[in-house]
Amino acid sequence: MDETVTPEAAPRLRRPDPQPSRADGEAPLTAESFAALTERILASMSRVIDGKPDAVRSALIALLAEGHLLIEDVPGVGKTMLARALAATVDADVRRIQFTPDLLPGDITGVSVFNPVQRQFEFTPGAVFAHIVIADEINRSSPKTQSSLLEAMEERQVTVDGRTHVLPSPFLVVATQNPLEMEGTYALPEAQRDRFLLRISMGYPDSAAEALMLRQRDTVNPLDALTPVVTARQVTSMIAWARGVHVAPALEDYAVALAQSTRSHPDIRLGASPRATLQLVRAAKVRAALDGRAYVIPDDLTALLAPVFAHRLIANRSAAGGRAGAVVVADALAGIAASVRVPLAQRA
Repeated sequence: MDETVTPEAAPRLRRPDPQPSRADGEAPLTAESFAALTERILASMSRVIDGKPDAVRSALIALLAEGHLLIEDVPGVGKTMLARALAATVDADVRRIQFTPDLLPGDITGVSVFNPVQRQFEFTPGAVFAHIVIADEINRSSPKTQSSLLEAMEERQVTVDGRTHVLPSPFLVVATQNPLEMEGTYALPEAQRDRFLLRISMGYPDSAAEALMLRQRDTVNPLDALTPVVTARQVTSMIAWARGVHVAPALEDYAVALAQSTRSHPDIRLGASPRATLQLVRAAKVRAALDGRAYVIPDDLTALLAPVFAHRLIANRSAAGGRAGAVVVADALAGIAASVRVPLAQRA
């Protein structure tokens, strides 16, 4: 980056805490109480997910930014475990869907069944009707079945036989997928990838974490020991508080400039959508709140640039030069983060 935020300029990017948000009978949230709640969630999840603090934090950002999380990696590295650990920390409805080639859209959204006694059709909700939906190995089902989640993820509702049914709030889809090189996988279409706020990879644990896992999980499943540390109502209040985190107009322009740079980059064929820009700012607000701040700084945006943008971009084949598309996209985003001018506040 060619410019940075100086200590003198940083106060100009901040404002007082957002308007308190609370559920009935609960004390209003502040930056300190918000951070305390999130620390409890992170600590609880970290008891199960050893040595992966960034992945745990990303899952929480997706929940509080009202987005969805896509976890892509090889089998056996803890993708489903991370999703289940997040679900176990929230006292809310949780459903897990194992995606297979024979899974039907109606299994996810629900179907209308004729009731011979009432002589009318009744809607039977599908597995998507929950606060947290774990879509396990989502790319092992057909594109038709994958697309049944599109309306739910974007509009938080499903339409069956012309009738619209609203999903519960909060609503989060945590999807896991195996690399496309593996047998029996179907690539997620661009429209569906664009609906995921973040895409992350777990990666292999280091030797110490893997040895600890062998000792601790030989006879006991650590998920069994997890108990909810927040309620769905508290999560709703936290979402509302994070939504009020301040973003200076200069930082909004900065986010737009980052997105536009992906659309004009010579190595990128499909750039970031306006939805991606919006979700980058939403995620940055939550990242700021997790750090106990009621205002966003440029580092919040650049730190989330790759997790929010990378899965939405498509590299030019001519730019690959033998490199994988993901490598081309990663290099392009690194160059964009380094070249786009960082806004500086005017000194008083």
